[in-house]
Amino acid sequence: MNSEGIHLSLRSLDGGCLEKLLLHCASALESNDVTLAQQVMWVLNNVASSVGDPNQRLTSWLLRALISRASRVCPAAMNIDGSSTIQRRLMSVTELAGYVDLIPWHRFGFCASNSAILKAIQGVPRVHILDFSITHCMQWPTLIDALSKRPEGPPTLRITVPSSRPPVPPLLNVSTEEVGLRLGNFAKSRDVPFEFHVFDNSPSCTVPDEILCKGAPSFHFDSLLGHLNPSMLNLRDDEALVINCQHWLHYLSDEEKGIPQGASLRDIFINTIKALNPQIIVVVDEDSDLSASSLTSRITTCFNYLWIPFDALETFLPKDSSQRIEYESDIGHKIENIISYEGFQRIERLESCIKLSQRWKNAGCTSIPFCEETVKEVRALLDEHAGGWGMKREEDMLVLTWKGHNSVFATTWVPNGLED
Repeated sequence: MNSEGIHLSLRSLDGGCLEKLLLHCASALESNDVTLAQQVMWVLNNVASSVGDPNQRLTSWLLRALISRASRVCPAAMNIDGSSTIQRRLMSVTELAGYVDLIPWHRFGFCASNSAILKAIQGVPRVHILDFSITHCMQWPTLIDALSKRPEGPPTLRITVPSSRPPVPPLLNVSTEEVGLRLGNFAKSRDVPFEFHVFDNSPSCTVPDEILCKGAPSFHFDSLLGHLNPSMLNLRDDEALVINCQHWLHYLSDEEKGIPQGASLRDIFINTIKALNPQIIVVVDEDSDLSASSLTSRITTCFNYLWIPFDALETFLPKDSSQRIEYESDIGHKIENIISYEGFQRIERLESCIKLSQRWKNAGCTSIPFCEETVKEVRALLDEHAGGWGMKREEDMLVLTWKGHNSVFATTWVPNGLED
């Protein structure tokens, strides 16, 4: 068979074969077998395609991440240039709205959370939302509109956000303060009394660059935790406090620090916000476990989880769609961090809904089931998207699915003793 025939044969490999090749390469890197790693990378390079089918597109990003990892571990031996970085694009607010609407990855959480919040603050005259999210307050116009229609009239709404966020897409071309001004104008148009505050969570000391992602703006979780107290947040006794965590918790380190003994930053954060006695805590995140120390384990999980958005985009966007390529590039950013980095530089540390729920239970919180009205609203939202999207209940959680596979989960919690 000539080289062209070999190339075409390689392109026809199915997902199972692609996964085996990726694992073969990862295993070679873990055992420092540079020659074997190079050979498998050559094969993968002939298989992967950034404009191919979903598995080929996903494989191209996983290969890129493996090359990036190899070029740092043994740059001389690999003779590969892994220095190229993923282009980081800044979106306008309008572009961000389109980004969020593309697939229900974020909208599912917005819808479930807003419905649960509305139920929790029914009849409450003053509401304070402490917002931890990566989507620049895109969740709140819908809630503000719903509050304006409350039979008893809208409450006074205050939203507080940290001054910095995890260095991950989507990235916006306006400041957080500008986002707050726009929300304020929208709230005014709906006659909802509104305040927006940004609390400064910058560190008092410089954190070493080596714990930060390459080419990423700094974000210091240790410093953030020091600001989560009633005084710094200006909590008021006459307000119902809502804690909103959207795709946020998995960026907090799950590695045990030892102070308190056996606690991680993730556990400390959960205990800290629970101590604020919120009326409701909403948690939305991706339902996958990427906390393994083993590279091959993370490759397997990546391949069998992150195919979901690649496959979903395939159903309605052309292979050469710039919108699709840009969205997949943001997934590629996630993949690069999961595969290329270790230690504090690896900030993508997803854990399953079961594991994360256990953390909340250990902290002294009780899960609250979503009501039937919320379920109806989420189902109506999913009807606006491709037919492969679905939703199911798992205990008190709602789970977004693609072709039956779990993708994103939503849960609500209250401190023990505060449940109805």
